[in-house]
Amino acid sequence: MNRLGNASSPYLLQHRDNPVHWWEWGPEALAEAKRQNKPVLISIGYAACHWCHVMAHESFEDPDVAAVMNELYVNIKVDREERPDVDHVYMSALHLLGEQGGWPLTMFLTPEGEPFWGGTYFPKEPKFGRPGFVQVLNEISRLYHAEPERILKNRDTLKAHLAKGAESDGGTLGLADLDRMGLRLSELIDTQHGGLQGAPKFPNPPILEYLLRYAHRTNDTDARARFLLTMEQMALGGIRDHLGGGFARYSVDERWLVPHFEKMLYDNAQLLELYALAYAETGRALFKDAAEGIVLWLKREMVTPEGAFASSLDADSEGEEGRFYVWSLSEIREVLGEEDAAFFAKVYDITDEGNFEGHNIPNRLITGEAPAPVEERLAIMRAKLLERRASRVRPGLDDKVLADWNGLMIASLVRAALLLDHPEWIDFAGRAYRFISDSMSRDGRLGHSWREGSLIFPGFALDHAALMRAALALHEAANDASYLRDAETWRDVLLDEFMIGDSGCLAMTAKSADPLVVRPQPTHDEAVPNANGVFAEALVRLAQITETESNHRRATQILDQLVGIARSSPLGHTSILNALDLHLRGLSILVTGDDAEALHAAALRVPYLDRSVRLLRSGEMLDENHPAKALASSSMNTQALVCAGQRCSLPVSTPDALAVQVKEMLTS
Repeated sequence: MNRLGNASSPYLLQHRDNPVHWWEWGPEALAEAKRQNKPVLISIGYAACHWCHVMAHESFEDPDVAAVMNELYVNIKVDREERPDVDHVYMSALHLLGEQGGWPLTMFLTPEGEPFWGGTYFPKEPKFGRPGFVQVLNEISRLYHAEPERILKNRDTLKAHLAKGAESDGGTLGLADLDRMGLRLSELIDTQHGGLQGAPKFPNPPILEYLLRYAHRTNDTDARARFLLTMEQMALGGIRDHLGGGFARYSVDERWLVPHFEKMLYDNAQLLELYALAYAETGRALFKDAAEGIVLWLKREMVTPEGAFASSLDADSEGEEGRFYVWSLSEIREVLGEEDAAFFAKVYDITDEGNFEGHNIPNRLITGEAPAPVEERLAIMRAKLLERRASRVRPGLDDKVLADWNGLMIASLVRAALLLDHPEWIDFAGRAYRFISDSMSRDGRLGHSWREGSLIFPGFALDHAALMRAALALHEAANDASYLRDAETWRDVLLDEFMIGDSGCLAMTAKSADPLVVRPQPTHDEAVPNANGVFAEALVRLAQITETESNHRRATQILDQLVGIARSSPLGHTSILNALDLHLRGLSILVTGDDAEALHAAALRVPYLDRSVRLLRSGEMLDENHPAKALASSSMNTQALVCAGQRCSLPVSTPDALAVQVKEMLTS
C-alpha cells in the first residue's frame, strides 16, 4: 500500500500513485522493517529536482521494478526540503562511502535506520557506467541476508564517522587572517566570467559577500572588481530569467549561459541583497534591475494566499527540463514582428541555430547599460514575450512554506528595500514574517514546513536563526519593539534547544525532536548558509543594537568557538567569517529624537555589511554599558552617534554629517 496520499509535501504527493508501497519517514516505517526483517530503501529528493523525476518515471512508476522494491524492502520517500535533517545524515553517509552527492539520494538502511550503502540516481537499465536499479536491489538484499557481517561492518564504520561533530582547533582569527583568506579567495575568482573558476558555476552568495567585505576592509580594487564582475556576468547570463525575473539554481557551464532551470527561494533571497549591495557600490541600472526582477518574480509567482513565500519552481515542464524558458527565433518573430525580433535577437543572443541544443536561452550580449529609450524599447519586448510565455504549460510550483527560507527572503527584502528605495518591500516582508511567527510557532518555538494547515514541528536550528535575523532587520527598519522581543525569543530557543555544550555549536535538530541515528551538527555552508553562521551574525547584530554586556559576551563566546572550526576550511564557513567581520569592524549607529526620520533613513542607507541601527525614542533607556550613554542627549535632541566597539563619535544632526562620520569610522 502506498501511504503518501495524505502527505503535505508536493514532492511526496508526486509519488502517491506509484505502485511502490511508499512510507513517509517515521518510526512506523522502521518498525515495519524490523517486523519483516527487511532492509530499508530510503529515496530522498525534492519537487524541483530533474533527476528525481527521471528516476521516478523510469523505476518508481514501473510495476515490475516496484514489485521488486516491495518484495525486498520497506521503502521510504523523503522530501529533503521538508526533512533536511534526514537528508543531511544520509547524504553525509554517502560522502563517507566516497560517492559524490546529489539527488535523488538512494540509501540502504538497517531497520534501525543505520546506513550501510547507497548512491544517487540509478538508471533502470545499466548505463552511464552505473548498474541497473533492479540489479542493485537484488544484490543489496542478497548481501543483507547472506553476508550480514559485511553489512554490519559498513554500518559500524559509517556510524562512527557520522557521530563525530565539528571540532575546534582552539585557534583564533583576526582581521589580518581574514585579509589573508580574502586575498586567496580573490585569486580563485574567474577573471573572465566571475564566480569560482571552472564549471558548473554556483552563485555562492556567502562567498561573494566575504569577497566584498574583504575589498571594503583593504580597499583591494581587484577584489571589488571581481565581485562586481561576478554580479554582472550572472545578471547578463542565462542563469537569470530576463523575462520573468529571478535566477535559476546554477549554470552547468563556466559562463553562466545554461542554467539548471529550477528556481529556488533561497538562491533568490541571497542574490537579492547582493544585487542591492552591488547597486549601492556602483549605481548601475543592471544591478538594480536584477534585484527588482527578483521581487517582481516573487510577487507574481511565489506568494502564497497567506502572504508567505513558496519554496521553488520546477526545472521541468511537459517532461522536459527548461522547456518553459527556451525560445526559437521563429516564435520571437511571431510575437514581436521582424524588426523588433531582429533587434531583440541581437541583444539577447537569439539565432536560428540556437545557443543550447537547438533552442535559445536569452542572455544579454551587451555588457553596458543602453540609453534609456533603448532600454524602454527592450522592456516592452520582454513584456510581450513574457505574456506569450505565460500561455505555455508552467513548471510545477512547490508551495510549501519553509520558515528558514522565508526568513532569508524576509531579511533580504528589508535590506534591499533600504538600499534601492523600495519601502513597500518592508511591508511585503512584514506580512510574510507575521504569517510565520503567528501560524508556524507553538509555545515560542518555530515549526519548519507549513502547507494547507499541516505543520512539521519542531523546526530546525536554521529556522530559528533565519527568523531571528529577519526580526532584527525588521526592527531596524520599522523600529517596532515586538520584532526585538521575537529575536530574543528565537535566540533563547537556539541556546536552550539546539546548543551543544561540549562543542559550542548548534545541532541541526532540537533536543526535544524525535531522534535520528545521529544528531547532526553541521557547520559548513551549503546552498543556504549554515545555522551557526546565521546565528552568529544575528547575535552580533543584537549586541550592536542593544549594546548590552550580556549580548556582547554571548556573541564573542560563540564566535570564539566557531572560528576555531572555520579555520580548517575557510571557504566552507564564510557565513561564520562574515559574522566575525561584522563583529570586529561593524558600526553601531544610534539615532535619537522624536523627529529623527531623516537621520534614521540615512543610517539605514549605510549598507548592512557595515552597520546595525537603533532608533531611540523618548522614554526609552540605553543600557548602562552602552558606549554612547554619556554622549546621548538627555533631552533627546535629534542626533546620531556612530560607535565602533566602546568608541563613539560626537553627535551629528544631518544626514550628510552622518555619512561623513560613518566613512571616517570605517576607515580609521
